[in-house]
Amino acid sequence: MELKEAINNRKSVRHFSKKKPNWRTIVKCIDSTRNAPMAGNIFPLRFIIVDDKKTIQKLAEAAQQPFVAEAKCIVVVCTDKKMVLNAYEERAEKFCRHEAGAAIENFLLRLEEEGLVTCWVGYFVDYLVKEALGIPEKVDVEAMFPIGKESKKKGETRKKAKKINLEQIMYFNKYKNRRKKKTKKVNV
Repeated sequence: MELKEAINNRKSVRHFSKKKPNWRTIVKCIDSTRNAPMAGNIFPLRFIIVDDKKTIQKLAEAAQQPFVAEAKCIVVVCTDKKMVLNAYEERAEKFCRHEAGAAIENFLLRLEEEGLVTCWVGYFVDYLVKEALGIPEKVDVEAMFPIGKESKKKGETRKKAKKINLEQIMYFNKYKNRRKKKTKKVNV
């Protein structure tokens, strides 16, 4: 699969088939996160693969989103920022968020390539997720990803999410400047 195809086809899915995804494939997808840029080459991310039914139910309750319980596997992404704090002090929080986003995007694109689907779940009660998974208090839970094969509900047709126009989000040289200065022709 070409990168452009993976980027364009990736979508959030909230209905999963009953088939459990192969954990080895998920490990491959997590492996792709190690190629994301990291400040000082410090990798603060940790990944928890959850396939226990009772724990998945607890995570769904913590997220207050019932579709999470449909998944046969969930990957929870955490940041242990201790080493980043030692190296970058007040910038550490920001760097960890950047690193998590970059690594997660690699993960999402690899899932797409492997034929698996997910939905980025960022809304949850942190302490309930930490309690369910034994995550230490100082470790931040970034997101959770219910993973599986897509299952369509009977009679459901899914519209592709509308993408924003590039012209609405891009500026040249200054904020809100939508026009690129014309370059002068140089005769050689």
